[in-house]
Amino acid sequence: MTICLSLSPSRSILFRPLPKPISHKPPKCSDSAPLFIKANCYHYPFDAANKLNQFGLKPSTRSHGPIQKPNIILDHRTTNTSLKARAFAINNEAGTTPRCVVLDIEGTTTPISFVTDVLFPYARDNVRMHLNETYDTIDTKDDIKLLRSQVEDDLETGVVGAVPVPSDDAGKEEVIAALVANVEGMIKADRKITSLKQLQGHIWRTGFEKNEIKGVVYDDVPEALERWHASGVKVYIYSSGSRLAQRLIFGYTNYGDLRKYLCGFFDTRVGNKRETKSYVEISESLGVDKPSDILFITDVVQEAVAAKAAGLEVIISVRPGNGPLPENHGYDTIKTFTEIPF
Repeated sequence: MTICLSLSPSRSILFRPLPKPISHKPPKCSDSAPLFIKANCYHYPFDAANKLNQFGLKPSTRSHGPIQKPNIILDHRTTNTSLKARAFAINNEAGTTPRCVVLDIEGTTTPISFVTDVLFPYARDNVRMHLNETYDTIDTKDDIKLLRSQVEDDLETGVVGAVPVPSDDAGKEEVIAALVANVEGMIKADRKITSLKQLQGHIWRTGFEKNEIKGVVYDDVPEALERWHASGVKVYIYSSGSRLAQRLIFGYTNYGDLRKYLCGFFDTRVGNKRETKSYVEISESLGVDKPSDILFITDVVQEAVAAKAAGLEVIISVRPGNGPLPENHGYDTIKTFTEIPF
């Protein structure tokens, strides 16, 4: 319907009704939903955002005036990490806000010291007790099966510290003693293997449930997770720790349960974090139009290189206690998630 307002016999103004506002409230992404469902749980908000863009609007814009891009002068010699992060947002290959963010844990969302000084010692100190108390459970039987297979491979390849695990006929105590010796060696060597990570996850589960452990995240992490979730950006975790361990860390944090902001978890079952094929698998699992729709944040340059080779956008996290970065590594860096301008 068009309304005509007469100002004088010779002048009038035509008013046309504005289009109905488009709701862009994101649906909830259940932590228990299958991954292939999670990968598509936010299609609607992106469609809504595209519609708003057609009117020169952004979902977060309060007024209805045209959106002006910030006038930022970028100097390729700058070392200002915040400026680099803004440069990423303006000039990334996708040209828009990423559809997905994939986060590393250690050194990115969580201090390295929490993993090395809390989680690893807890698993090491409680492995014997855990195996004794849970020896006949389904989870522990599966853990022992995986450890046996790993130890057999280690013995064949000459891994230092590998100890043969006797058959069940040798008795519970003999089996546990051999397993403890192998696990202690694996933890000391910081091995990124599924058998160790799965057992550690089960040990940590007991610690979290008994309130003997509480997950730690940096102060800027909860706000960023909430902001991305509200804007329709799907957030995933990719860590060498098991998916169970990841859920525990984010489910029992110093800021409460943060899993409501996460859509899925990837671990070493998808592949080694320093191999490009792992990130190819992740991008295919998330169902994005192109790998550059994904932003990966990590503190490890080798992981950044592998992700970039798979086509993902990459930012390196520089946190207190992280290892030094090589000079001229070529990647944007941030000190906190607040520097990421979306």
